[in-house]
Amino acid sequence: IMFSNKIKVFLLSSIWVIFFFLTYFDAKSKEIKTITGTAVVTDGDSIKINNRKIRLAGIDAPELKQTCQHEEIEYQCGEMSRDWLNLLVEDFQITCAYSEKDRYKRILGVCYIGNVDSVAFKKKVKSLELNSMMVKSGNAVAYRRYSDEYIEDEKYAKINKKGIWIGKFEMPWNWRKKN
Repeated sequence: IMFSNKIKVFLLSSIWVIFFFLTYFDAKSKEIKTITGTAVVTDGDSIKINNRKIRLAGIDAPELKQTCQHEEIEYQCGEMSRDWLNLLVEDFQITCAYSEKDRYKRILGVCYIGNVDSVAFKKKVKSLELNSMMVKSGNAVAYRRYSDEYIEDEKYAKINKKGIWIGKFEMPWNWRKKN
């Protein structure tokens, strides 16, 4: 009987230790981290800072080769989206907050104009947040599959016929499937 009690204590202790480490490391992986620097734009929803790839979380922009239509005119809306993001980050320090990466090992970030000490970053000023600005300007859409954060920004762009909402376009995720 004494031996079986020792085994029970050992098993319970082991389970507790395993549980502790699993929850500790899971909590640690959700810790908010930041990256700051000059951004290099790769497309309408991705940048690089210090050579680290960052995907703007919760949004999806037209792909670089994607075209959209305004009246009878077809135009390069993917390139336009990239160029718009380039205008936003040009000559500014950009700070991104993140806690996870996507399946392509890119950082999933919410990025702001300014450094870690800026009011924009500290107070999470929506009007200086790249993710929000891209959707509100009509150069990206809310990526509802992963977040509902930017739905109001998308509604604003749609109602006001901003960017891609001025004409016809295919949602980026549908365009990717076909191409």
